[in-house]
Amino acid sequence: MPELPDIALYLEHLERRTSGRRLLGVRLGNPFLVRSVEPPLREASGRAVTSVRRLGKRIVLGLEPDLFLVLHLMIAGRLHWKEPSGLPKDVWPPKLPGKRGLASFDFENGSLLLTEAGTKRRAWLRLVRGEAALAALDPGGLEPLTASLESFREALTRETHTVKRTLTDPRVFSGIGNAYSDEILHRARLSPFALTTKLSPEETSRLHGAVRDTLQYWISKLRAETGDAFPEKVTAFRDDMAVHGRFGKPCPDCAAPVQRIVYSDNETNYCAVCQTHGRRLADRALSRLLGEDFQRDMGKLGSAESLEELS
Repeated sequence: MPELPDIALYLEHLERRTSGRRLLGVRLGNPFLVRSVEPPLREASGRAVTSVRRLGKRIVLGLEPDLFLVLHLMIAGRLHWKEPSGLPKDVWPPKLPGKRGLASFDFENGSLLLTEAGTKRRAWLRLVRGEAALAALDPGGLEPLTASLESFREALTRETHTVKRTLTDPRVFSGIGNAYSDEILHRARLSPFALTTKLSPEETSRLHGAVRDTLQYWISKLRAETGDAFPEKVTAFRDDMAVHGRFGKPCPDCAAPVQRIVYSDNETNYCAVCQTHGRRLADRALSRLLGEDFQRDMGKLGSAESLEELS
């Protein structure tokens, strides 16, 4: 799922290309994408874009005078920008790409295509009228890049949960998902299973700094890598991440093999040496499979190569 750094990059490029531009129309490849009926989607046609903003992980295009197109990419939704320059008139606007194409937002200077990989259609689009209706779609999470330490601590400790769960709860923090929470916790040197109300003041302060530093680092990095081109390589798995998606590979800081906890359709990645005092956290599936052979002590586990033999 695109998270705050990826959404921030989308917003920068969308603002550059659509701000002040008139939306000529919306073409739907799948009518089930639209999750609102009033106002009807056709009312968006012919209106100029007045703002581009983020609402949690949602992308919002403000349209004159008081309409808002709200798009949630969910897990597999991605955006693509196509321009008419150099193309013959009979191939413009561009066709939606097969089964993956959900919608096209056509402007005079280009088309924004929405695609979704896989067979499950989770991405959604809503058209709402007025700031109050838009606010009703806001999960309410604290903005992590601008939150003070005091407001961060208050949000973090409002309820007792694991720090991993709290970081990824959109009602608590805005825009942080599975991938960047792994990176944040590695930078903060905290276990994903640490309880929010049990963190020391120093650990809370360290986590607060890690949230801002990690997200800002990746926004800057993705911005530099993308340049002027529209971002097309939006993914939760990047080779230069520290732990996320790197199970069995060496931690960049200590070279110990990265661990994982698998649950449902997700997994948490962490370094046992850097984050859990050398102890492997119990993975329900793996510990059941290995039984008494499940080794918690990293000192007895060995190298990344030996871990790969177990996986």
